[in-house]
Amino acid sequence: MKLRYEGFDSSGKPVQGSIDAPDTRDAGERLRRQGIFVTSVSVEQAKSATHTARGRRTRAKAPRRLQNVSMFTRQLSMLCSAGTPITQALAALERQTKDASWREAIGAIRGRVEEGASLAQAMESRPAHFDNVTRSLIGAGEAGGQLPAMLQRLAALSRQQLHVRHTVLGALTYPSVLLVIAVNVIVLMLIFVLPRFADMFDSLDAPLPPTTAMLMAASEFIRSQWPWVVGGIVAATIGVIAFLKSSAGKTAIDTAIIRAPRVGVITRNVLTARMIRLMGVLVEARIPLVEAIDLCRAAAGNIHFENLLMRASDAVTKGESMSESLAEGDLLPPNVCEAVRNGEASGQIGPVMLGMAEFMDEDNEVTLRALSSIIEPVILVVLGAVVGFVALSMFLPLFDLTAMTQPGGPK
Repeated sequence: MKLRYEGFDSSGKPVQGSIDAPDTRDAGERLRRQGIFVTSVSVEQAKSATHTARGRRTRAKAPRRLQNVSMFTRQLSMLCSAGTPITQALAALERQTKDASWREAIGAIRGRVEEGASLAQAMESRPAHFDNVTRSLIGAGEAGGQLPAMLQRLAALSRQQLHVRHTVLGALTYPSVLLVIAVNVIVLMLIFVLPRFADMFDSLDAPLPPTTAMLMAASEFIRSQWPWVVGGIVAATIGVIAFLKSSAGKTAIDTAIIRAPRVGVITRNVLTARMIRLMGVLVEARIPLVEAIDLCRAAAGNIHFENLLMRASDAVTKGESMSESLAEGDLLPPNVCEAVRNGEASGQIGPVMLGMAEFMDEDNEVTLRALSSIIEPVILVVLGAVVGFVALSMFLPLFDLTAMTQPGGPK
């Protein structure tokens, strides 16, 4: 089909015209080989495709974004290390990316780089794909002439974050599945199994055990008032979601997850390891300490850690020690605060933080696996006890009837 384009030639002179190509990507490749930097393609199909891609981009989720950033930075670092010009490397990544949202984002970044912007500046137009930390590290790499090394460091940071996330999710998956099964089993028994015993219990003409009577009453209530029950569940769910999205709800959840028995300690350690690893990478990239602290605060993920880093930023701005402000409260383990203090004294904050993060990540992974191995049998025992309680409550009247029919049994 015929596509109309606008752009600049190799001398910087504006040009426009038309070209026959199967799609806009192929047209762009042909024009680039002719020395033309394309700025726009004035066809409706291209605009619709861009609009659709942007719609997909807005629905991109954080785990997928982190995985794409890791793959993008690793592949770009390899291409740049091999001497490939940045525009050609971006074009290669654009061609091989399967995710439509990321392909559109890479294409937009490549276009801005071809117009003369730096890679970090080009990424500013895609904040949904590249966060402040990513842009800051890449900007530092470009300023220091070490872009391939910085891309490798960023790829390693993304992979480590993915590994921690998968470890946590893996530890929670099986217990969550067991809880869902337990709830479903109890609901199915109350709705479908217990009603089949109702007529038989009525024919016994004998008082039911308290547990059986309680379960029968619950079953009857659910079956007769199910619209109200479903409406109450939906209303409660909407209310909980609205509360969690509010500032008070976020504060309450953040407080609960770091103060819960046992789980709170693990959560604090995981958040601490992520924070000091990120800060160590930023400091190693020669990013000013105050800016590094502010970037870590934006990526903290917990209101209490954000407040802690805010106090640390204020302390550093005033010329005070960062370690002293981090030691306030009980969010960070004492060994982390001591390591930061030693790093400040020796001028090696970055390496010290990265080493402590490695140690904490290994320790956290062992703790999570051990906790998961303990939770799984506990949930199985609880699930068995609940199902056994329901089953025993159903059969207790039958046991009583059998005892009454035996010679010499109670009358």
